Amino acid sequence: MTMEVTSEACAYGGRQLVAKHMSASTGTEMIFSIFLPPQAEHGGKLPVVWYLSGLTCSPMNVTEKGEYRQACAELGLIFIAPDTSPRGEGVSDDPAGGWDFGIGAGFYVDATVEPFARHYRMWTYVTDELPALVSEAFPVDMGAQAITGHSMGGHGALTMALRHPDRFRSVSAFAPIVAPGQVGWGNKALGGYLGEDRAEWRRHDAVALIEDGARVPEILVDVGNADPFLEQQLRPELLEKACADADIKLELNRREGYDHSYYFISTFMADHMRWHSERLR
Repeated sequence: MTMEVTSEACAYGGRQLVAKHMSASTGTEMIFSIFLPPQAEHGGKLPVVWYLSGLTCSPMNVTEKGEYRQACAELGLIFIAPDTSPRGEGVSDDPAGGWDFGIGAGFYVDATVEPFARHYRMWTYVTDELPALVSEAFPVDMGAQAITGHSMGGHGALTMALRHPDRFRSVSAFAPIVAPGQVGWGNKALGGYLGEDRAEWRRHDAVALIEDGARVPEILVDVGNADPFLEQQLRPELLEKACADADIKLELNRREGYDHSYYFISTFMADHMRWHSERLR
């Protein structure tokens, strides 16, 4: 699998890269960013944190605004941010022109509904193809993986960790969509990509997965109480109840005055990196 590094910069003694490659999963060119901390120059493999971005974003949002590099350099963590959807000529978009479905809003599922089934295979891309690529090209310890994400990416992080508990040692999220089957964003995306089979929807819904028996030891979540999407789309209280009923330890931090933006994410990013590092060692 051929990969091309398209940009490289020095940061905190490490290297921030952006790379592209042709994806067999999506049938399109895909980009991702990866930060290699200074410890990567000394030999040996390092733990990795996967970061899944939110609606309308690309890997560049967190790369430019996430403020993770200092913490990752101190802790010796590789940080990888995939794209949120396939892009380019021939990739189907929301026919209604919405921003919460289609390009930039892949929802980390493998679509089964045409015309999206051809390219929208973000679950396979993130869980299988990209890990195989980076494990060959970079000093990633695939036995020490963590996952986090924001909003739609928080939804993806939670569902991937719940369905792959032996792969990810820790999971956290910033303002995640915890129950897409119960909110507008999720109903539109899951219906549009997966059709009307709600049993299949439950495989991509963190609250439903927990209700159906999926387990992880613990989850860290941060939300802002000034987030405009909190009450109608994010619904953290549903995750709180599901975790309590399943005896999953949930640290849910409701942050006074914070919204849905990268001002919020960057404020607490280092806390999340330290939390993951403790569980990856």
